[in-house]
Amino acid sequence: MSLRLSLAALLAVMFLPGCGNTLNPFCGSARPAPLIASLSPSTVAFTDVEQGTTLTINGSQFVSSSQVVINGKTLGATILSSQKMQIKLTTGIISAPGAINVSVLTPSGNSGDLGCTSGGKSSTLVLTVN
Repeated sequence: MSLRLSLAALLAVMFLPGCGNTLNPFCGSARPAPLIASLSPSTVAFTDVEQGTTLTINGSQFVSSSQVVINGKTLGATILSSQKMQIKLTTGIISAPGAINVSVLTPSGNSGDLGCTSGGKSSTLVLTVN
């Protein structure tokens, strides 16, 4: 009886929504939350933005669906690898000099419906535009 009860408890934990990815076998395709480490360059002249300049975001756990968030606006980016992505900065994105908040967002996808932790938003770094 105790073996049957233990097996039932294990199965309940494995398939219980919200229990995390560790025991849920359906979470294998969950997207990782992105981590942001640095911006290159970390300071840029506004005249460079006016001409269109490339910003490289370095970090980890970037996937094809990851996007850059600049001052709250979600934008598509070019994913170069799981550690590097780029976006072209223009006056359509940055309209004036100042401190610009940059983060990375990875949408959760379908695995959230299965009780899996998936996707998320990175911490925020500041790009200085002079």
